[in-house]
Amino acid sequence: MGRGRAKAKQTKVARQLKYSSPQTDLERLQRELAGSDDSPQADPVDNWADEEEWRHA
Repeated sequence: MGRGRAKAKQTKVARQLKYSSPQTDLERLQRELAGSDDSPQADPVDNWADEEEWRHA
């Protein structure tokens, strides 16, 4: 019988997620899409090279 309170809370959270409109950082999105983000990323070519070596071994 204790399920009612938990289900009500889950429903409340689900409604908040469904109907909320989070603020979008458009400048950050633009930097990310342009590729000028300051976060270090691995070179995708190197990742594929490793896989190709594995396939041909």
